[in-house]
Amino acid sequence: MLKRFWNWLLGKTTIDEKVVAKVEEVKEDIKEVRERAHRVAEEAKDVAKAVKEVVKQSGDVIEAAKGKPRRTRKPAAKKPAAAPAPKVEAPKAEVKEAAKKPAPRRRNNRKPAAKK
Repeated sequence: MLKRFWNWLLGKTTIDEKVVAKVEEVKEDIKEVRERAHRVAEEAKDVAKAVKEVVKQSGDVIEAAKGKPRRTRKPAAKKPAAAPAPKVEAPKAEVKEAAKKPAPRRRNNRKPAAKK
C-alpha cells in the first residue's frame, strides 16, 4: 500500500520534468561556457603575440635613448610594388588670370551706403 501511494504521489508531481528541463539548461550553459573559453584562449594568444612585439620595440626605444642609430627590420612579407600615381597639374592660364585681378578695396572695411 505504501508503494502504491508513492507511485501515485510521484505521478502527480512534475519533479521529473523539472529535473529534465534543468539538465538541458545546464547542458546549454556548459556549451556556451566552452565557446567563451575558446574565444578567450584565442584572444590570449593574440595578446601574447602583441606583447612579444612590444618587447622587441621597447628594446629599440632603449637604444634610441642611448643615442644609437636606428635599426630597420625586414618586413614579414614583401608587398607588391604599387604603380606611381599620375601627376596632375593645375592649368596655368587660370592661375595667371586670378593673380591679375586684385580684390576691390573698401575704406574702413564698410559697406557702401544705400542710395535714397
